[in-house]
Amino acid sequence: MKGKTICVANQKGGVGKTTTAINLGTSLALHNKKILIIDIDPQANAGSGIGINKESDLENIYHALVLERNITSIIRQTGVPNLFIVSSSRDLAGAEIELVGMTQREYRLRKSLEAVKPDFDFIIIDCPPSLGLLTINSLVASDSVLIPLQCEYYALEGLSDLLNTVKLVKTRLNPDLMLEGILLTMFDKRNNLCHQVSSEIMEHFSTKVFEVIIPRNVRLAECPSHGKPIFYYDKQSAGSKSYIELAQHVLGMKGNINV
Repeated sequence: MKGKTICVANQKGGVGKTTTAINLGTSLALHNKKILIIDIDPQANAGSGIGINKESDLENIYHALVLERNITSIIRQTGVPNLFIVSSSRDLAGAEIELVGMTQREYRLRKSLEAVKPDFDFIIIDCPPSLGLLTINSLVASDSVLIPLQCEYYALEGLSDLLNTVKLVKTRLNPDLMLEGILLTMFDKRNNLCHQVSSEIMEHFSTKVFEVIIPRNVRLAECPSHGKPIFYYDKQSAGSKSYIELAQHVLGMKGNINV
């Protein structure tokens, strides 16, 4: 499928959404796929995580989503071969309010991406930590949703809310939306709680969980401050190897998981 669109979503912050969007995108690009990352989080960390200045005056996703600029002119090449980005900015923080009164408000990102989907093998959307209109736009624009889930005590608390939102979007707005999978992140093998939480998640959602688990990794935590994906910061690290494996899972799946 040309232009397969995957949104990386979880309303809980700090679970590895941006880390996953950047490093899955990079890992897919390393497999000679042309990738576009859409940063729809007002924190704009996806751009800075791959060396894009978030204070830049250039147009960003806000201009496409709210002001209906042609997204083609907003796409920027990164320092990673085959990897492109539409960056975000703080302007997006007010977009939820601006979108409320607009017609077809849930479909604005989908409409914007239509022109560029044929140009890319994958489009990856980095969602904000909320279930507001920005995330709804992302789900409506996507073919599938990937859910990073931190291996901690509260991990399951918001998962049911998110899965219910995905089901509602599938029922009312995007009947083709699938679940790409649940990705366990920040796993510390020395921590018994991590093992307990991952076991519980596997018990409840076994067919929906990726086999690969993203470890809690110092090098993975360091690389955003250097503006580099983990492969270009330390390709021998456990974090780099895990995201390469995740890309292989995404590329090799026979079919997606029904919501």
